[in-house]
Amino acid sequence: MADLLVIAYPTEAAAEEIRSKLFELQKEYLIELGDACIAVKRPDGSVKLNQVFNTTAAGAAGGALWGTLIGMLFLNPLVGAAIGAGAGALSGKLTDVGINDAFIKEVAASLHNGDAALFLLIRKVTPDKVLARLQGTGGKIMRSSFDETKEAALRAALAAPDAG
Repeated sequence: MADLLVIAYPTEAAAEEIRSKLFELQKEYLIELGDACIAVKRPDGSVKLNQVFNTTAAGAAGGALWGTLIGMLFLNPLVGAAIGAGAGALSGKLTDVGINDAFIKEVAASLHNGDAALFLLIRKVTPDKVLARLQGTGGKIMRSSFDETKEAALRAALAAPDAG
């Protein structure tokens, strides 16, 4: 079972810095993320999503490959690649992986203009080591599926002075 965590930051750069730090922790097998998306509220009120995995590009690449292979059967691989890339990009754009985009936009709509929110889908975590690395990074918890004790420990770690 995965946990959902949403942390608000004053800037997109601050949220990106924490996401990068979490990716480093993932390489050390201290946390396993199912998704890590940053949503930024623009001055016009719209919400921009900065996702890790671009499904449109992946769909286009896969579609181009399959289109080329099928196009070879009909002696026209370039047309097959073009049609396959278009179909793959369309299917990739319609695919939603990880945290639901509509949910992300709904929650991010409550941010102030220019603020960012880091959305995390956490599959596994070593809490004591991850909290130590996140100590003093700031941020305000907007949503969490953690129990009260884990959430309180996270709030304290985010608000604590940086350990080093």
